[in-house]
Amino acid sequence: MKIRIKGNSLRYRLTKSDIDCFSNNGYIEETIYFGNQKLAYALQRFQVDELTADFNDQKIVLYVPLAIAEEWTTTDRVGFENNNTCLYLLIEKDFKCLDNVAEDQSDNYPNPLSGALSK
Repeated sequence: MKIRIKGNSLRYRLTKSDIDCFSNNGYIEETIYFGNQKLAYALQRFQVDELTADFNDQKIVLYVPLAIAEEWTTTDRVGFENNNTCLYLLIEKDFKCLDNVAEDQSDNYPNPLSGALSK
């Protein structure tokens, strides 16, 4: 799972195995360590009406409504967003990059544009 924070926006991108874990458990968490401190970020299926986020005890949690979690994990739907608050939230499936990158992308979803470029 990747997190991107830019200005007042928060975006989570999940690989295939991340989506499987989230689908099975309703929760996924990653942690990054800064010396003796850490920042955790999580995605949690929750009884809410729209994507919401919270930050407590060095952990960012993005809460996903049950219906959205079900649709997102069982269909080809790429993602969901909430821009109804001052914080823009987005969850999406992580696609393989079209350019060459050093990171392992074997668990990413096929990029829908890759076929269009080869034509």
